[in-house]
Amino acid sequence: MSTLRSYYYKLPASLRLIGRKIYYSPLDFYEGVTGKRSKNEPKKGDIYVGRSDFLSHGIRQANILKKYIDLKSTDHVLDIGCGIGRTAVPLTEILIDGSYDGFDTVEKGIKWCQKNIRKKYPHFRFKFFPIYNDLYNSYSQKAENFTFLYGKNMFDKVFLFSVFTHMQVIEIRRYLHEINRVMKNEGLCLATFFLYDDTKSEEEGSMNFPHIYDGYKLMNDKVTSANIAISIPLLNEMVANAGLSIVKIKEGYWRRNVKKEDTDEFQDIVILKKI
Repeated sequence: MSTLRSYYYKLPASLRLIGRKIYYSPLDFYEGVTGKRSKNEPKKGDIYVGRSDFLSHGIRQANILKKYIDLKSTDHVLDIGCGIGRTAVPLTEILIDGSYDGFDTVEKGIKWCQKNIRKKYPHFRFKFFPIYNDLYNSYSQKAENFTFLYGKNMFDKVFLFSVFTHMQVIEIRRYLHEINRVMKNEGLCLATFFLYDDTKSEEEGSMNFPHIYDGYKLMNDKVTSANIAISIPLLNEMVANAGLSIVKIKEGYWRRNVKKEDTDEFQDIVILKKI
C-alpha cells in the first residue's frame, strides 16, 4: 500500500472526501482560472473514486461495456455505484433510445449528476441511497439488507465498476441477488473484482492484501471497505447462489503476470448472466 493511500485510510470517513478536495485544490483552481476543465467534467477534488482522468476513463469504461456485454443504444441499464457520473457522461451519446438509472451512496456525486446530466438527458436518472460504507460514510442502513428500489426484470444490462472491490462478502451476496431480481431474463452484468486463486501465487500484483480470511483478503483490516480480494471458489459459490452464471473472466493488469496492453481494465472483469 502506498504511503499516501495509507494516510488516506487513517482519516475518519467524514474527512476523506474533504482531504481529497484539499489535495486537488491547486489543480482545480488552475483549471478553473484557465478554462481547461471541460463542461462535462467535475472538479478533480470532487471525484471521490478512481483516478482524476475523468473523461478518458469514462470513455474507456463505455467501450468496455460495448465490448463485453454488447451495450446497445436501446438498452435499459442500471449503473450500481454510479459515483459522480464518470461512465454516465459518455453513455449519453450511446443510450439514445434506451434509458439509464444509476445510484450511489455519496450524495454530492448524485447532486452533480442531477445538475449536469439529468437536466440535459431526462432518460438518465440518478438516486442517492444512504447506505453504510466505512470508506465513505457512517450511515446506519446496511448494504446486506438493502433492496434496490427498482422493479423486477427492468434492465437489459447492469454494471458495477470498482464496487464489489469495496464491499464485504455478505454485502456482495445481497447485491448479486438484487441484480438477479432487477435484470431481465438472459440479461448481462459486468462487474469488476480483485480475484485470486490460492494455488497461483504469481497472480499477486500491484495491490497488496495482507489480511487473510476464509475466501477473501483485505487491504486494510481497520477500513474493511478499502479494498477486498475474493477467491475464485467463493465467487463461484456466491454467483450460483444468486441464480447467475459466469460467462467470462478477463484478468486485469493489477496482476503481475498481465500486461496493461493485453487487457482492458485494471481490475478483473467478470461477466454474469441471469439464468
